[in-house]
Amino acid sequence: MISRCLGVVERDGLVQCIANGLPIYSHDKDNLAVFRSVTSNFIEQGLCRASEVARCFGIPDDSVRKQLARFREGGEQAFFGLNSSENKCHKLHGELLKRIQYKLDKGQSNNSIANEEGIREGTIRYAIKTGTLKKKR
Repeated sequence: MISRCLGVVERDGLVQCIANGLPIYSHDKDNLAVFRSVTSNFIEQGLCRASEVARCFGIPDDSVRKQLARFREGGEQAFFGLNSSENKCHKLHGELLKRIQYKLDKGQSNNSIANEEGIREGTIRYAIKTGTLKKKR
């Protein structure tokens, strides 16, 4: 139980949020963005308090409050979509981004591209992970 009226149940990798005995939302247990959005929404609606979310899931109060502030500032879109800070790659832009994508399309390795362009390989991996770059399979 998160609060007197709100609880969660996890079954087969799916988290179900339950209010007064009725399921109201479900998401994959590994989807952190949805978890943050949903719990912030519940706090905003008055279904629970930030301290109750922190206690239930064993996360710091400050983390919950930070995500709540993010939700209040940008709504659900703050956790998803193009405006999310998690989806931005600040080092790669313009011509550099085009050059790297061209080299990836040719099948060149992340490591060799990073060495040629003077950036870290992790920057390229991160851009691929967030969808800024596409790796040829």
